Amino acid sequence: MNVAPASPARAGGQAVVRTVCLGASAGGLVAIEQFLAHVPSGSGLAYVVVQHLDPTHKAMLVELLQRGTHMPVVEACEAMRLEPDVVYVIPPNQALTVTGGVLHLAVPAQPRGMRLPINLFLSSLAHDQGDRAIGVVLSGMGSDGTLGLQAVKQHGGLTLAQAPESAQFDSMPRSAIAAGWVDIVALASEMPDRILRVTAEQAHDAQLTDDSELSNAQALAAILTLLRDRSKHDLSDYKPTTLRRRIQRRMGVHGHSTKASYVAFLRQNPQELDLLFKEMLIGVTSFFRDPEVWHELAQVVMPALLARSAPGAVLRAWVVGCSTGEEAYTLAMIFQEVVTSLPGAEGRSMQIFASDLSADAIAFARRGQFPARIAADMDANRLARFFSPQAGGYLVDKQIRKMVLFAQHDVIVDPPFTRLDLISCRNLMIYFNASLQKRLLPLFGYSLHPGGALLLGGSETVGSAQHLFTPTNLKSRLYWRGDHVGNAAPADFPISCRLAASRPAKESTVPTSQAHTHTLQTDAQLTLLQEFSPAAVLVNEQGDVVYINGSVGKYLEPASGKANWNIHVMARPAIRTQIVSALRQARQDKLAVELPGLRLDDDAGSTIDVTVKALHEP
Repeated sequence: MNVAPASPARAGGQAVVRTVCLGASAGGLVAIEQFLAHVPSGSGLAYVVVQHLDPTHKAMLVELLQRGTHMPVVEACEAMRLEPDVVYVIPPNQALTVTGGVLHLAVPAQPRGMRLPINLFLSSLAHDQGDRAIGVVLSGMGSDGTLGLQAVKQHGGLTLAQAPESAQFDSMPRSAIAAGWVDIVALASEMPDRILRVTAEQAHDAQLTDDSELSNAQALAAILTLLRDRSKHDLSDYKPTTLRRRIQRRMGVHGHSTKASYVAFLRQNPQELDLLFKEMLIGVTSFFRDPEVWHELAQVVMPALLARSAPGAVLRAWVVGCSTGEEAYTLAMIFQEVVTSLPGAEGRSMQIFASDLSADAIAFARRGQFPARIAADMDANRLARFFSPQAGGYLVDKQIRKMVLFAQHDVIVDPPFTRLDLISCRNLMIYFNASLQKRLLPLFGYSLHPGGALLLGGSETVGSAQHLFTPTNLKSRLYWRGDHVGNAAPADFPISCRLAASRPAKESTVPTSQAHTHTLQTDAQLTLLQEFSPAAVLVNEQGDVVYINGSVGKYLEPASGKANWNIHVMARPAIRTQIVSALRQARQDKLAVELPGLRLDDDAGSTIDVTVKALHEP
């Protein structure tokens, strides 16, 4: 789950004004006028109107909009700073973006008819303001604005679309709604009130008294309990500020002014719990994000890892919180480029494990299909080498997709991938509390080979785990795993925490078998089971082993220390995570899960085929 920084953007030390983008096309003038006419005085927000305009006609939009609003309406100019309670209008034949609260104009890169100015501005607004960005799509033909709302939503911002039946042309709002990126569907005249409810609730939460802080914490605890019971995932180790921002937005969507009323609403509406849980997991990622990081990875880290590997070796990497897969695929592409260009590196390969808590994100990542806008994230040579054009977008090359194994995985409670050469965990831990960060970093150290590499996000460091990792350089977020990790305090495995919190299975006395007359049929069945059936293990819902058939010593081994007969602990490290994920999937889907060709951690490089199946009680 890669997530975006939540703090408001700043430019020159000055806080950036929270901004609403109004995107419209055909029939949009009436909707924009209705919106602006209902904005109250002193809203404290800036408003940017991005409408498809004929580049050959004189701009009249400023004069038309000024008639119906008390706020000043101005045409956007280069380097103009956004101010509260002002309406800014895009000029004809210009591309508009925002950085640090300052507007920028440029000549459109695309020919007329192919320009998507609403997507462009919304995407820049999302990157500039994070969860403070607000995007609105009104009447218009086509689908401009859909991808822009996706960017706003993924950065944690608020998204709205005009009720299609009220739009003169409904293609744009219908496209955004169908894509699933819209928080609020409403009439244009209703939108200002709905927006200000959300912003007012967030401002109120920032000014809590001691008494209200206590009630706020109690409400948050109640919501987390409901989420845990519904989703089976515990979010209590996330920073409270992160959780509250997500909750506030959902409260605003439904018009709840107090958290107590929202808690009552959640208890009566399980589907809202599902939406809130997805809201918590919104990820932000892109191909080759932070190019200088990937440059250092390609020039310094990857050659060092390849140099210490044997011919024909398979390097192992883990992308934690992979979201929709862009970063995992980027790592695969970088590896292929380095192997191709580095003398003596041929024959090496890489297996990338990419995990995320969001099932929807994992399903998207596995498809490897991305929209056309990814062309802006990389140069044309990479795009041609690693992607195939498809209708409306691109498909990741099959060889790159084969390098990446995607799995739903909770880094807080699930066993980690191990025996790794590289771990990438970017912009995830900034949303965890200090206690969880302190527990995860030693776990990453345990999971890496000596000399392995750890990649963190731009706002993250190894903190108190400096004795475990050495930075590649003083400014980098790339670290080498030290050789003395094994002498440090033992890593706190997530599975031990989960099992300790679960209720121990009740012991039962095995009844003494009564006299039993063996028949030829039962003897034959027993012989066939022992001699010819595959090795099998029966476990309960907690993973405790309750029955073993055949020899399983090659696949399971007792862990050192206090006896613990649990599949999560006993499974060999090379196959542990895949089996744990398959157990969860088999239990949820009530179907058999096939895991062909799992590699064991022996010198012979042998593999096994595993089938995981849930048994139904009679």
